[in-house]
Amino acid sequence: MAFSATLLALAIAVPATHLLAQSQQPAPSQPPSPQQSQPKTPDVSTDDSGGPSGDNGSIIVPKKKAQTEDVPPPAPAAPKLKNPEGLPPVSLRLDVPEVTVDVGVLIEKTHQFVPGLKPANFRVYEDGKEQKVIGFKRVEAPITALLICEFASTNYRFIYDMRNAAFSFAQQLRPQDYVAMMTFDMRTQIVTDFTQDKRVLLENINALRIPGFSERNLFDAMYEGLDRLTRVEGQKYIILIASGRDTFSKITLDKVMDKIRQTPNVTIFTVSTGAVARIMSEGRGGMGGQIREMDYLQADNQMQTFSKMTGGMFFAPRFVGEMPDDFSAINQAIRSKYELIYHPLNNKQDGTFRKIQVELVDDEGHPLKMQDEKHKALKYDLIFRNGYHAKQEVE
Repeated sequence: MAFSATLLALAIAVPATHLLAQSQQPAPSQPPSPQQSQPKTPDVSTDDSGGPSGDNGSIIVPKKKAQTEDVPPPAPAAPKLKNPEGLPPVSLRLDVPEVTVDVGVLIEKTHQFVPGLKPANFRVYEDGKEQKVIGFKRVEAPITALLICEFASTNYRFIYDMRNAAFSFAQQLRPQDYVAMMTFDMRTQIVTDFTQDKRVLLENINALRIPGFSERNLFDAMYEGLDRLTRVEGQKYIILIASGRDTFSKITLDKVMDKIRQTPNVTIFTVSTGAVARIMSEGRGGMGGQIREMDYLQADNQMQTFSKMTGGMFFAPRFVGEMPDDFSAINQAIRSKYELIYHPLNNKQDGTFRKIQVELVDDEGHPLKMQDEKHKALKYDLIFRNGYHAKQEVE
């Protein structure tokens, strides 16, 4: 009885965990195999790249190192400019001066336009300094012209020539042309505003029958005509048909010439009238006859000056049959031109007058020579504006 109690006490004293371990052990008749008892753990030690160092185990893609040395540094931030307090934002714009020169090249004898010239054949000088031509093209465009006619009560020969010259000009107009007409005696009068209808112009020319005054205020008419054309954009032309004499103008010759210089993009063509009346009055003798001859010589000189200053042409037809050819030459000079563009070396905007000179040269830089089919030398005329006024800087 005492022995059984002792065994019971020992069974209670043994830990439960020990009994559980003994119960899970295999039976002595089945010894454990070495593979099952000691499983081999693969070597998964990593190196710097992040992958396994051994041959066993899963394949791991190595980590990509950051290539900081190939990345360019960021661009520096743009400096922020701050206007002073109280000053609004200011923008600066630089205007580069640009000069356009229209050049007509006509055969002196026939007044035919010379085609086929290249930019290398032109040399442009401003105040004696050669300029670099940056633009070149041949221009043939519709015209915008103001017809200024002397309509005074003097000699009917002058009115007869004026009407025939105006008719010859109107007959050669094209549908795209804009033309206006203004007459003058002691005062100026707008007969036809700008129109493309040639019939209206012809009707108004035909209506010029009886003039009002004998005075011929040429300078006043020229000044007013130039003033009106300043409000018209683009290239403009004045066809002046008159005797060239001025008797009662308020504007002087110097003021007219200054107005011509200051009016851009205007070319003046002049046609003298009254050739037959002047021929008949020559040789009469006496102080009156000599003074009259001097007056008309001065009138021709003034008309030539107006045309030469602006790159136009002067005509003094003696017979009516010459007028169609003269106005054909005017049409050739107006419609067919070479346009040259350059940036002046003197870019100051001081309002000064700049003198322009144009020359024609061959491929070797020598003066250009022209010949006809029989290899005879041909003389030619260069028609261009003799200068321009630079823009005045606004202070």
